[in-house]
Amino acid sequence: MQSSSAVTVATIGFVNAGLIDLGRALSVVFGSNVGTTMTSWIVVLLGVKIQIGLLAGPLVGVGALLRLTRSGSRRAPLGDAIAGFGLFFLGIELLRSAFDGLGDSIEPQAWALSGAMEIIAFVGVGFLLTTLTQSSSAAMTVTLTAAAGGVIPLEAAAASAIGTNLGTTSTAALASIGATPNARRVATGHILFNGIAAIAAIATLPLMLFGVARLQAIFGLDETPITAIALFHTGFNLLGVALIWPWQDHLVRMLSARFRSSEEDESLPRFLDSNVVDMPDLALEALARELEHIQDLSMRMTETAVKHGASAVRELELQGAAVHTLVDAIGEFAGRIGTGRLPSELEPMPLLALEVARDHLRTAALALELARIRTFTPGTGEIADALREYHARFAGAFEAVAHESFGGHGTHPAAELAATAYRDVKARLLAATARGEMTVSQLSDLLDRVRTMRELVTELEKGARRLAALRIGTSNIPSPMPSSPAEGPGADANAEPPATKDRDPVDTEGPVMGVESNGARSRCFTNV
Repeated sequence: MQSSSAVTVATIGFVNAGLIDLGRALSVVFGSNVGTTMTSWIVVLLGVKIQIGLLAGPLVGVGALLRLTRSGSRRAPLGDAIAGFGLFFLGIELLRSAFDGLGDSIEPQAWALSGAMEIIAFVGVGFLLTTLTQSSSAAMTVTLTAAAGGVIPLEAAAASAIGTNLGTTSTAALASIGATPNARRVATGHILFNGIAAIAAIATLPLMLFGVARLQAIFGLDETPITAIALFHTGFNLLGVALIWPWQDHLVRMLSARFRSSEEDESLPRFLDSNVVDMPDLALEALARELEHIQDLSMRMTETAVKHGASAVRELELQGAAVHTLVDAIGEFAGRIGTGRLPSELEPMPLLALEVARDHLRTAALALELARIRTFTPGTGEIADALREYHARFAGAFEAVAHESFGGHGTHPAAELAATAYRDVKARLLAATARGEMTVSQLSDLLDRVRTMRELVTELEKGARRLAALRIGTSNIPSPMPSSPAEGPGADANAEPPATKDRDPVDTEGPVMGVESNGARSRCFTNV
């Protein structure tokens, strides 16, 4: 691609899409910095020995022909690439001829610096050229042609090559502004790599140039400045890889802890401390607090799905991933508690905690499903009135989950409210469809939506009821409540929510005795 910046941007996209992880992305970025040194070798092998400008015209012509005649096929991108190389070669030829003339009229000794100041100045020149052109390949071509024309000495050209590498970090830095956390991590890794390679190259510049001269002699390469710069450019990038490679795992961990998004912070367990695993009371308290954290997140997902629908799908996907991560952490922590010596009255608690976690895992899946359901928005009339009333009753059922005192004998007030509201709105929507006020397809979409909302209330209440039982943690807490065949402890926790079928009346469970309020905070649905 002749662009390490393009490779870096593509890699950021792969990380965000979940195709590769941060560690592999950094490896690709490191490799792209080595790959971009091939520009120097193109100039060395073609740009000086032959008149590369003679190839530019035919390449551009062939590329344009492929683009024009095969615009809808795979040959069109090939034509773009061929034409691009033609223009690239044309640029090299123009630069070469320009610097040939410039070299005849300028005496480098008249303005050249010496020592450390010369190195620093030309590193700055290389950095500035790359920043202005947003292309290290173009900047390196300028440097090589200037060296070939005798405009700058070898040491200055080497320093400018270091600067071009540093200049590519400006592209990464600009691309990371306002970007996702993963984008900023990859960009930061790119900057760190180039910085380390530059420092190492500057510190060992005389030694590296001596090594380059020896390699030219050993392999019989032309002892010209541009060959030396090409070797140096590739060599110090390889040196950077060699220096950072052993520390890559540490770099990944450091970057992963930076630029965290709110969703990533949500996925971090807040209360699960391995130091309290052997202390049953403290361990169960930590487990209950973490489950309250998941409950809070799943209730927020429900609110978001109802209020914002399809526009919130991406946000809900990230929050759902956080719920999955937390549930896995709770499962591991509960397993460690269960393997210890729990008092007999507390033995059911780890399994009960897993049931609560699974309830909220299903809630998260249902919230995402609700947001993805196509919506039909009637303006006025019976359908609009029916939906408006249903949403108000759903909000009341949701509030009942937040405020309910779980002291009954297996009753489900919130779930009953949601089920009754669902039956009523279903009858009204069917009647409206029979009158021709909407199509059967629109009816199906609306029924899917209101049914999923009902299931959300049911799952939220089950989770809150079980969490309240866990919070008591006394000898009168029964074993985990009976579950349907699809809900047993051995069921797949990652299973999709059940197919949207009419399930009236709602699922009921065995009694929960002696359980007080779960203390959930009040919530209110507005603008629904």
